[in-house]
Amino acid sequence: MGRHWAIRFAALWEGRTNPEDVGTIDAVIRGFEASGYVLDQPLATALFLLLRLGKPLLIEGHAGVGKTEVAKALAAFLDVELIRLQCYEGLDVNTAVYEWNYQKQLLAIQIREKTDEEEIFSPRFLLERPLLRAIRAESVSPVLLIDEIDRADEAFEAFLLELLSDFQITIPELGTIRARYRPHVILTSNRTRELSDALKRRCLYHWIDYPDFDKELEIVQLRARGAPRELSAQVVGFVQQVRSLDLSKPPGVAETLDCVHSLEALGRTRLDAEAAAATLGCIAKSVEDSAKIQAEGIDRILSRAAR
Repeated sequence: MGRHWAIRFAALWEGRTNPEDVGTIDAVIRGFEASGYVLDQPLATALFLLLRLGKPLLIEGHAGVGKTEVAKALAAFLDVELIRLQCYEGLDVNTAVYEWNYQKQLLAIQIREKTDEEEIFSPRFLLERPLLRAIRAESVSPVLLIDEIDRADEAFEAFLLELLSDFQITIPELGTIRARYRPHVILTSNRTRELSDALKRRCLYHWIDYPDFDKELEIVQLRARGAPRELSAQVVGFVQQVRSLDLSKPPGVAETLDCVHSLEALGRTRLDAEAAAATLGCIAKSVEDSAKIQAEGIDRILSRAAR
């Protein structure tokens, strides 16, 4: 009991938000807003349950809707370290979990010929990668972001099951390493492939869709505070209309923010056809999508957005 309260007091002394002290969903919403992230009620509820239940949270959604930013904002809200594992095809244990420091081991073997050196397969010879670093956190629970898990192959996804269910990692030479401070785990996916039922069962789930006009405008005003409201509203309306076109890569909120920041950098205070054409590269990410927008007519899109 004394140790429990010592940890809580230390967290308060350092200015951290203790997950057990997050009493309401509204407190999560306010805390994230202070970190620059606009939460709706469903996502705030999912994050509240992540903190209270200690279960991983799988977030799926279109590219650019702010999935990765959720983990960054959670780390800022809790004032803890963010440990990020970026997934890709071919990701293996050596990159994601651990690797032995072979040079240091070789040196130890040479020394052992003359002295009674300890076993070379011990924690001091480990090179920690993101997953092991999160499990071996020594003072406070970090936020572990496993980003774009759908890009990794099924074998690596299966490897994660032990971590997601028991918060432990097994290293053959050392045995099982259990988390002293369980990390707050967020996984993101763009749905480039279907994830396994086994992984989904171990996680809470939330889908982030494109925001409506009001929410997207609120996000832009929070993240681009210096931009005039009228300019922000014009850009949001334009992007929302562009999303309705049959594009291969519809623009996300990240592209909306890029467009607003670019217009500010160009000294523009309103979005007209000339300004939209000049910053089209912020929104269209392929020559085909750019051609479709131009074929539709930037003037016509702006007119629909104004209505």
